[in-house]
Amino acid sequence: MRTDHPDHQDGRAPAERPVDYDPFSYEVQEDPYPIYAWMREYAPVYRNAERDFYAVSRYADVAAVLRDPARFTNRNGISLEPSLWGPQAYKNVFFLALDPPDHATMRSLVAKDFTPRHVGQRTERIRELTRRRLDPLLEAGDSFDFAADFAAAVPNDVVCEMLGIPEADWDTIRTDTDLLTKRENASDERSPDTLAAAFRLATYYVHLVADIRKHPSDNLTSILCQANVKGVKLSDSEIVAFIFLIVSGGNESTGKLIGNAWYHGWRLPEVQRAGLGGRFGDWVNETLRFDNSSQMTSRTSTEDTVLHDTLVPAGSRVVVLHAAANRDHRVFDDPETFDIDRDTRKMLSFGAGPHHCLGGALAKVEMEVVMEEVAKDVESYEIDAANAKRVHSAHQRGFQSLPTTVKRHRRSVRPSFV
Repeated sequence: MRTDHPDHQDGRAPAERPVDYDPFSYEVQEDPYPIYAWMREYAPVYRNAERDFYAVSRYADVAAVLRDPARFTNRNGISLEPSLWGPQAYKNVFFLALDPPDHATMRSLVAKDFTPRHVGQRTERIRELTRRRLDPLLEAGDSFDFAADFAAAVPNDVVCEMLGIPEADWDTIRTDTDLLTKRENASDERSPDTLAAAFRLATYYVHLVADIRKHPSDNLTSILCQANVKGVKLSDSEIVAFIFLIVSGGNESTGKLIGNAWYHGWRLPEVQRAGLGGRFGDWVNETLRFDNSSQMTSRTSTEDTVLHDTLVPAGSRVVVLHAAANRDHRVFDDPETFDIDRDTRKMLSFGAGPHHCLGGALAKVEMEVVMEEVAKDVESYEIDAANAKRVHSAHQRGFQSLPTTVKRHRRSVRPSFV
């Protein structure tokens, strides 16, 4: 079911560059895909001298870099922000700033809780948390903010509960986590609001870890508090870094993915009908490929490397654009088309190699459950696009606000697919 008909359906871009690629630019963030298309064709190894990084955008190059931690290391972190880049990155992003074998050692402490089997066991609880957010919105009327009041809330609730964060604090945690990515246009520096939110969260998590060390329970934070790595327990700062990582991933990536799927369902009525008609997995998967919330990550080159006749010197920052790779016409036919019938198995939305997204299975289940529960009550919907607001983040793409009006099912019984 192909529902888009852009001017360049084959994914090739006109020779004229749309804009310079700067991930901190609001103009790029509003619609990065034209510049991605240009980069894939005319600058597969793009150089931004002002920001001092190289960027790869073709599918083969993105996959190769992600799968080669020996030549493209995580040791300086995965973000271009000066405060998050460098040898100290481990303090901020925990095992994401490690390479094998250290990365696997740390990741294994919680990996089993994110396997498809364990995630499957959480499905009914995810459904309960979804209804707890959705039912009050529907009871209040037919119009609500799908992004702010629902899509962002459910994944945050799930990960907060998994970490042992008291329910009374979930919304506060979400509000401050949203502020962590706030940047002014073209700025890579943290705003005062961001710094204040980071301090509040760090203080909260320090107290949470101290309390859970005294009163362990059945949650991920307790597992980390009790874990031993080569005979040494994790420090409080390491556990706090892990909590930041998991909450941010659940809050930012999954919540924005749900909103992106909802937006494209509004933009493309055939997708909306098919999605609400029961094709939840197809709707989710094509959203992941076509408009992933996670746009890019970063690596450091460990040796001089030549890609497409361009020298990437050792020690260079390398931006890896998996969202661009997902629209490479060398891999996907008509990649600029949102095609709910597409085979998306080759998409790189959750990365590749040893740093393949830990929460990928959880994210997909959350998205499918959310859409399934909405479809039980909603026949169709409209978005007030004039008042929709995007977030501005170098890494994350999605909506801060999606004002929505829904049309309920007229029949008293729910759809037959339930």
